[in-house]
Amino acid sequence: MTEFTHPEQAIKQFKFRLFIAGVFVVALFGVLVARLLWLQVVSYEKYQSKAEDNRVTIVPLVPNRGLILDRNGVVLANNYSAYTLEITPSKIDKLDEMIDQLGKIVEISALDRRRFKKLRAESKRFESIPIRTRLTDEEVARFAVQSFRFPGVEIKARLFRQYPHGPHAAHLLGYIGRISAKDQDRIEELDQTNNYRGTAYIGKDGLEKRYETELHGRTGFEEVETSAGGRAVRVLSRSPAVPGNNLMLSIDIRLQNAAEKALEGKRGALVAIDPRNGDILAMVSAPSFDPNLFVEGIDSENWKALNESIDRPLLNRPLAGTYPPGSTFKPFMALAALEGGFRTASYGLRDPGYYDFGGRRFMDDKIGGHGVVDMYKSIAESCNTYYYMLGSDMGIDVIAEFMGRFGFGSRTGIDLDGERTGVLPSREWKTKAFKRPEAQRWYSGETVSVAIGQGYNNYTPLQLAHATAVLASGGMNATPRLVRAYQNPVSGQVTEKPLEAFKQLQLQERHVNSVKLGMRGAVLEGTARGVFKDVTYEVAGKTGTAQVFGLKKGETYKDRAASAERLRDHGWFIAFSPMEQPEIAFAAIVENAGFGSQSAAPAIKQVLDVFWALKAENAPPSALPDPTPLEEETPQ
Repeated sequence: MTEFTHPEQAIKQFKFRLFIAGVFVVALFGVLVARLLWLQVVSYEKYQSKAEDNRVTIVPLVPNRGLILDRNGVVLANNYSAYTLEITPSKIDKLDEMIDQLGKIVEISALDRRRFKKLRAESKRFESIPIRTRLTDEEVARFAVQSFRFPGVEIKARLFRQYPHGPHAAHLLGYIGRISAKDQDRIEELDQTNNYRGTAYIGKDGLEKRYETELHGRTGFEEVETSAGGRAVRVLSRSPAVPGNNLMLSIDIRLQNAAEKALEGKRGALVAIDPRNGDILAMVSAPSFDPNLFVEGIDSENWKALNESIDRPLLNRPLAGTYPPGSTFKPFMALAALEGGFRTASYGLRDPGYYDFGGRRFMDDKIGGHGVVDMYKSIAESCNTYYYMLGSDMGIDVIAEFMGRFGFGSRTGIDLDGERTGVLPSREWKTKAFKRPEAQRWYSGETVSVAIGQGYNNYTPLQLAHATAVLASGGMNATPRLVRAYQNPVSGQVTEKPLEAFKQLQLQERHVNSVKLGMRGAVLEGTARGVFKDVTYEVAGKTGTAQVFGLKKGETYKDRAASAERLRDHGWFIAFSPMEQPEIAFAAIVENAGFGSQSAAPAIKQVLDVFWALKAENAPPSALPDPTPLEEETPQ
């Protein structure tokens, strides 16, 4: 039986379906319109900013690092441009295979691989890391042809630091290296993150670290419009980078090189200071190292060789090496005796070659003694017995107070990090240094040893050079410094670094002159006479021998000189030149070299020969002013 649909009912159903479909279509369009309104009106600013970010890329412009120059403009640290082959590990799945393939196009040595592995461990995964530096033009061309095969690998032009004098002045210059996680934390703490965008290197040691802010400069930025494919279309705006300032040092590289040569093959330190203003003219730590090794990240073999060497080439001996001063302490003891009224310059005593105190016999270095000894002879011939008695008469409290005024046991304030304080013995120091009550007690016999520069005495070569400069100048206590001025690399304008005001020690001129005459006697007829017998310039000095181990019963200094090299005494020499209005003061130590007259004094003579030769050639004098006194220090 066939059913027939009523025409009106079918039309009605059709209209209903059409209505539903229309409502659905309108609803969909409503959603689209609403979304469009949301995107174009409500969220306009948000999405416009995102679109702009996609269209515009901010490219950091890394500033040129400032140069480091000596006092006469000789470049000690500069920059050079070179191509590097860099890999971004996050963009590569099979890294080792990729490096093997790269090695067929560009030479990649085992050293390059080790350095890359080390840098990769220290860097973030998304950062590009150099696998090869200083590519030749031919290598750049070979890679460029096949670069499509190596996604995540690119060639970049970068500035590299270079130290043209190699190991000379390495300890004071320091070095730069790639920014580590620790460095990044420090940058963030200083709120300098933006200023280091695009920068891969930072000062790690020495002046490079201490003056990082001055040397780094200010990072610039470019707003670059890019296509959908990420290709640069045009530069929208540009804020140029500001290069770092050049550092103008007090160092004279000619004196520095002379001092380096004088200590060649030895372990030790030499510091030369201008007593008139505290300028460091030379500061040597031997043995040295090549700071160029650290620029691109030092490899494990070189690091092991430097770090594990028994000679400790990475130790900055003038700043962080501490030693007993030996007999170089005696001129300061003599001055303390004169200033405190414990001795007069003419007072004499008979030296039998020993001093008995507290049931113990303290021996002089000369068997049979020096005969009748006054202050001049005590310094010139370095008579221990004279100072054994003097120390016993003065007491440790008087010694510590006076020596503290010359900077012993305190940081000098030089513009380098890592300076040690050394040890100026005193009752207070010993109480703090030892835990057991019986060990905290000060014994009078300890004062006797301190008086000849032994015992607990322990100072840096820089401290001793600084104290010698203060003595030579008659009490002008100027803070040692390495940086004299900053130079704008664009304009060439030089801005002098303000000198720190100094304290003028209130010393009686006749007392200072008595001590200086004794030091002059040491050069003319005393312990250093053989070293300076033929010089044409005027110099005063004092030799010293610092014990590494105490003498055994019956052992003499000559016996010690013949012992195993590492057990021998250290050789010291302090000096200044000329006598009146001194222009240079020194301290030098040669480790395990025995008497100072055989090691340290000849080293200083070599530097003095160069110094006075340069003066004769009318070398450029210092253009910076001498400091002005802050106040006079009155003895307590």
